[in-house]
Amino acid sequence: MTTKLHPALIAIASLIFAILIAPLFIILGASVSDTSFLTFPPQGFTLQWYANIFQVTAFRTTAITSLQIAFLGTFLALLIGIPAAYALNRFRIRLPSWLSNVFVLPILVPEIVLGFSLMKSITIGLDLPVFSTLLIGHTLLVLPYAVRVVGASLASFDFSVEEAAISLGCPPLKTFLTVVLPNISAGVIAAFILAFITSINDVSISLFLTGPGISTLPIQILAHMEQFFDPTIASVSVLLMLLTVGVMAIVEATLGLTFLTK
Repeated sequence: MTTKLHPALIAIASLIFAILIAPLFIILGASVSDTSFLTFPPQGFTLQWYANIFQVTAFRTTAITSLQIAFLGTFLALLIGIPAAYALNRFRIRLPSWLSNVFVLPILVPEIVLGFSLMKSITIGLDLPVFSTLLIGHTLLVLPYAVRVVGASLASFDFSVEEAAISLGCPPLKTFLTVVLPNISAGVIAAFILAFITSINDVSISLFLTGPGISTLPIQILAHMEQFFDPTIASVSVLLMLLTVGVMAIVEATLGLTFLTK
């Protein structure tokens, strides 16, 4: 028996989808406009603004920096977040209930406040290099996503399987790597994707932690807009969207998006 959807429900859903997708088409149209300024609808058609991205040295260097920070920050966040999520779920009775809230503080605290605090305490107080400060800031930013998403996978994991492996003589670390980790791999991958996309698109924290000679791509986009208002900005935005789509396409081709819902 099939349920027929009400036309009003279809219309509302279509309207919401149009509102969500319309800005993406506007940016795409502006990126191919044959004008020296941002405009929509596009006037003419050209791909010169995409070529201009690779001609601007600042875009190339900041894109490499953003990718490095995103990959390393996400890796460190998972390196800390997976054991933390495991401990919070495995020993939830022994650990204090407020401990889990500590890992979501970077989300609860406004990013501007967090960025300013990191700048005062790490960049100025400890006099660390800009790259190291950026890495610490982005790791803290995405750590809550790693803990929460992996923790959600562990919440449905039957720890009696782990206890059975240990009782049969398997060392605890080997048990975690060969029994627990494969069962929560969907959560780990989902956490990586969410953390990576969050890091590479961050503005607020990076704005406080960048310094002379080192910046991230979103900050360079803002700096470019202050001097130029050409469609290069829209072209960079389209490439960032394609990067996000590409990550999801790789997951779909290798694992399938339904794998992440397990």
